[in-house]
Amino acid sequence: MARLTRAQTQERNRAKVLAAAREEFTERGFRDAKIDVIAERAELTRGAVYSNFPGKRALYFAVLAAEAEQFAAQPPEPDPGLTPAEALGAFARAWVARLPLATDPDARLGVDLLPEILADEVTHRPYAQLLRFDAIVLGLVLERLSPSSGRLVRVAEAALTMLHGASQLAAAAPGFGEPFNVVRACEALPALEMSDTWPDPPIVAPARAAGETWSPPEVFDALRGRPVRIDGDGVVAVIGLHRLSAVEEALRAAKDVTLVVVTGQPGELVPLTSLVLADLRGLLKKSCPEQAWPDVRVIVDETGAVAAAAGVSAVSDATETALRVHNGHILLRAEGFGACHAAATSPVPAESREGNPEVAQDSPHGMPDQPMR
Repeated sequence: MARLTRAQTQERNRAKVLAAAREEFTERGFRDAKIDVIAERAELTRGAVYSNFPGKRALYFAVLAAEAEQFAAQPPEPDPGLTPAEALGAFARAWVARLPLATDPDARLGVDLLPEILADEVTHRPYAQLLRFDAIVLGLVLERLSPSSGRLVRVAEAALTMLHGASQLAAAAPGFGEPFNVVRACEALPALEMSDTWPDPPIVAPARAAGETWSPPEVFDALRGRPVRIDGDGVVAVIGLHRLSAVEEALRAAKDVTLVVVTGQPGELVPLTSLVLADLRGLLKKSCPEQAWPDVRVIVDETGAVAAAAGVSAVSDATETALRVHNGHILLRAEGFGACHAAATSPVPAESREGNPEVAQDSPHGMPDQPMR
């Protein structure tokens, strides 16, 4: 039998830890689960567990992220919603169909997620931004299904509020209420007047000419769940988890956006981010056609390799840097609040157009496309 490489051994041990941790969290719940027992179940040492995960909470998030990936791997619905009401109804049905019954042996697995997130600002502040990103993506989907409806992010926020509430009640008060009434309520939301508008950001960082080479690695799109190249034209936003909702500034002003998610605490926050994004992917697959999804690729940059390619050498949860790229070059760079808006809308200076004669001088994108407002 061939000897396993170091990488193969690490991958095998990680899988064993995840399987053992799932059993332990399901049987005991997060609070009473023990790392020593998880190591014993996995037939590994305590040190082997900690070599893969920095702590019990990170391991818990990783187990739930693996569950979300299994959900997202299910085939898409053959007849997804084609109107905002239909899409929200399908989204809500997919959500409530996963709510655990009191007799479900896996019912305990996810009940400690929100309490653990709320227990520490390290987790609850990024989680709030991840949910805002969910609402932005879902809102943009609804807008694409009904282009004359205006901004629908507040409708998406209201739907997510109801659905998260339904999840908490299913855990705290099993049997309370009728879940499919929640579905009908979500279907009614697009008809409500939410007074939703999108103003220009009050603070906009200045964009400056860059003229650097853009040569990023091939990466994994966590929104669509597949490898992708990001060396095409458009806006690249390198954003920390405390500033994630700022990407809407780019999405409202440009038609091709790459969001590079970075964090100063990848051990815990990358599994949490992966959990939220995989969950969103699975729900979108069951509720709307992929052609209605916004033109954004979402890269969870755990190692910082993509950020480094973008010239961001040090990252934190407060990072906000945006680039406009064209023809393998970084034409514009902006940093700080409003960077996404600046990179998407600022005119390209003459010095950045040198060597790129095809860049349109009169386009706010440096490309023929007009801003999407």
